[in-house]
Amino acid sequence: MFSVRTTVIGVAGLLTLLSGCAIGPKYVRPTAQIPAAYKESKDWKVAQPQDTMIRGAWWKIFNDPRLDALEDQVNVSNQNIAQAEAQYAEAYALVQAAKSSFFPTLGVGAAYTRSHNSSGSGSGSSSNSHYAVSQNLLSANVSWELDLWGKIRRTIEANRDAAQASKADLENVRLSAQAQLAQDYFQLCSLDAQKKLLDDTNVIYQKFLDLTKNQYASGVAAESAVIQAQTQLEATQAQAIDIGVQRSQMEHAIALLMGKPASNLSIPFLTLPNTVPSVPAGVPSEILERRPDIAAAERTVASANALIGVAEAAYYPTLTLSASGSDESSNLARIFSSPNPLWSVGPALAETIFDAGLRQAQTAQAKAVYDQDVATYRETVLTAFQQVEDNLAALRILEQEKQIQDAAVKDAQKAVELEINQYKAGTVSALDVITTQATAFSDEKAAVTILGERMNACVLLIQYLGGGWKA
Repeated sequence: MFSVRTTVIGVAGLLTLLSGCAIGPKYVRPTAQIPAAYKESKDWKVAQPQDTMIRGAWWKIFNDPRLDALEDQVNVSNQNIAQAEAQYAEAYALVQAAKSSFFPTLGVGAAYTRSHNSSGSGSGSSSNSHYAVSQNLLSANVSWELDLWGKIRRTIEANRDAAQASKADLENVRLSAQAQLAQDYFQLCSLDAQKKLLDDTNVIYQKFLDLTKNQYASGVAAESAVIQAQTQLEATQAQAIDIGVQRSQMEHAIALLMGKPASNLSIPFLTLPNTVPSVPAGVPSEILERRPDIAAAERTVASANALIGVAEAAYYPTLTLSASGSDESSNLARIFSSPNPLWSVGPALAETIFDAGLRQAQTAQAKAVYDQDVATYRETVLTAFQQVEDNLAALRILEQEKQIQDAAVKDAQKAVELEINQYKAGTVSALDVITTQATAFSDEKAAVTILGERMNACVLLIQYLGGGWKA
């Protein structure tokens, strides 16, 4: 009894001494180059303290109920999000599995045997005895590997950080799906705006064709003028039909993002907004906390750092406490009162003496993975700044382009009106009118395209700012 008590006290003292020991480098978040301000935000709205971050359902900034309804279904049915959720559940399960190593394992066993024996006095004897014997056996064993050097703690830390990275990956997939749907939605709006423009233009071209036919019937215009006007009308009608192909494909893409068969979604005619909402960019340092892909990259670095400790812990011995016991009796009711139970208890210390450089190579590998992840993290941060700057610049430049393009549209429409009046007066040819109309149509189409590009850049800016997500 004294020896067992002494062993327990000694082990407890050793655990107390080494409980704070965890082999491996202490994690420090990697540094990254962060500018003081966005270069392209000079003419952009300065963020106020209360609106430095878009919150929650970021797409509601567009104030479009149809878009809201579509976005709400992405979270429910998108299969990429469902896959990312399952991957996060897997990562979380690995954390729980690693935590189980903190505790001892207990095993129990039970066995029952019945044997038949016979004995005799000899070959000439007629007396033989027969008897059966029953045996009941119960056994138990306990094994506990002590985490003296922090290997288990580092493993849990690595799995926990990996699970957090998986959670951030899930949010990044969610944000990407939401942003892609918003882009597709506004592209659909742009296509519908182009279709309306083409339909309105066809009405104008049809009126000019009728005018040219009347001029030809009166002998004022040549037949070639009628053919030219007819060709212009038919070419524009063909463009209006072609829009339908792109619209159908965009509608199918939205259905996929919503987790629906393409056959089950029909979106009515949409109107392209005339204004782009103002998005506060904030300061560059905030992006480290607002982008889920940056958070995932940083948590991956933390996980790799913990795995260095796991690899280095292999250089140190392992201490395992184990105990086992068994009892055997022919009478099950008396098995716990058997006079001869068997038991054993004691520690086991194991250390690898020679492994031909295996542990050294594994440690070098863990450090190399860490260095890779640090580089990936820094590249992700730099890419984030680039993406924000790109779309800040796009919105600023497209706003300037819109103003000039709107002026060009007004001038072109006025030129068409003047050309038609001159054509009626016989001072210009039908070809002059057709050329002026084509220029006006091109300017109006460019104006619609610019507005669509502005909406797309606004969605991308919100996405690249993190979409309201917070680490």
